[in-house]
Amino acid sequence: MLDFYTAATPNGHKVAIALEELSLPYTLHILDLEKRQQKEEWYLRINPNGRIPAIVDNDGDEFPVFGSGAILIYLAEKTGLLLPTDRRRRSEVLQWLIFQVAGVGPNQGQAHAFVHYFPEKIPSVISRFLNESRRLYEILNNQLADKEFLCGELSIADIATWPWVRLHAWPGIDISGLDHLSRWINTMANRPACARGIKIPPRPDNTNTVRVFSAIADR
Repeated sequence: MLDFYTAATPNGHKVAIALEELSLPYTLHILDLEKRQQKEEWYLRINPNGRIPAIVDNDGDEFPVFGSGAILIYLAEKTGLLLPTDRRRRSEVLQWLIFQVAGVGPNQGQAHAFVHYFPEKIPSVISRFLNESRRLYEILNNQLADKEFLCGELSIADIATWPWVRLHAWPGIDISGLDHLSRWINTMANRPACARGIKIPPRPDNTNTVRVFSAIADR
């Protein structure tokens, strides 16, 4: 059984989708980010960075893993799914996973922050992150021109990227003309594991509860 610590964010949804796609049983722990539960001492022993998501694998000795990208790799290696074993195909998936972790997520995250949360509107900064997000989207669109998924078959690269890109309209990232990307967004949205994963944690959040999910529970 895995312990899964998360909140309703794109990075949290990455791991939720992976757990659902892989049919791994897990115990869900919902952290209240506004109350800064992610900075409490007990949680910092699991994730020294004080962010979500994190997991603890209780198969044998307790083993914590933090960071959404690292968790996706760990789960893929644990199950032998969503990450090819062939060296070059594996490298391709990891390249696109890192493209999301180092590029799409940080830039779109800044777009979210400056459009919706920053106390003052700074047009040049907003434009910078919206434009950079659009540039990264164009790269994704080109990659998907002749592929159903980013690396041909569904992988952790798709699972990492979709929870962010599906929110393009919220900060105002223009996807007009990106037909391959739009098709992929819809393909991912139609996967049952994706539909379930973006509802974990369920809303309204109840941060005082711990719920157990399995491959057949709460469908």
